[in-house]
Amino acid sequence: ASVTGTANIVMAAVLAEGITTIYNAACEPYLQQLCKMLNSMGAKITGVGSNLLTIEGVEKLGGCEHKILPDMIEIGSWIGLAAMTRSEITIKNVSWDNLGVIPNVFRKLGITLERKGDDIYIPAHTKGYTVKTDIDGSILTIADAPWPGFTPDLLSIVLVVATQANGDVLIHQKMFESRLFFVDKLIDMGAKIMLCDPHRAVVMGHNFESQLKATVMSSPDIRAGISLLIAALSAKGTSTIQNIEQIDRGYERIDERLRALGANIVRV
Repeated sequence: ASVTGTANIVMAAVLAEGITTIYNAACEPYLQQLCKMLNSMGAKITGVGSNLLTIEGVEKLGGCEHKILPDMIEIGSWIGLAAMTRSEITIKNVSWDNLGVIPNVFRKLGITLERKGDDIYIPAHTKGYTVKTDIDGSILTIADAPWPGFTPDLLSIVLVVATQANGDVLIHQKMFESRLFFVDKLIDMGAKIMLCDPHRAVVMGHNFESQLKATVMSSPDIRAGISLLIAALSAKGTSTIQNIEQIDRGYERIDERLRALGANIVRV
């Protein structure tokens, strides 16, 4: 259920002749917003929010006014950043109703999140955070799934946050290949991670008793890049991250915004 694939078919279909039916359509909030905006412009899309979209082609579209959603991946990244650096922050205007299971997944890691209007308040976790085990006492497993499941783009954030949790977590990356191969860089920093296979990693949390140590590393992709940046901000010493173009693709002016929060970060 590809988000970009669904979006491209939707945008082509609204001006195509006849009726287009999309089965197994992605239904992320961003896709719903695109469909609502296109409908405001004169498109005829039904089934918005489901996995079955029916689109009746129209001859032309008109203008409209539309406000886009905040970036849920960036919001999740800030949650992880606050927990790992034990910082108190407020994330403004998060569109809580469109975050799905994201807040609850971080709560399973023991992170405290408070809803204040449409903001997320995260207190300083000075005493750390304890992983919530399953009812039968088995290890907490966090896996990705198509919406409304947990987005795969935040699994790397959860993984790095788990390195300082009190408890163990199994990260299961089901939807994409090679997303876990950045863990060797975290292991170099002192994290206790066992890579079981290309899709599963067990993280044994330090409970902040052993701080990660600084290193030189390269960002392999957007999500791994921001995870390494979070690890570097929580680590002891000065880290260098290369290939930051990958991080810039998903996080605008991230160095300026982190400096505004008090981070000691320089773009070279």
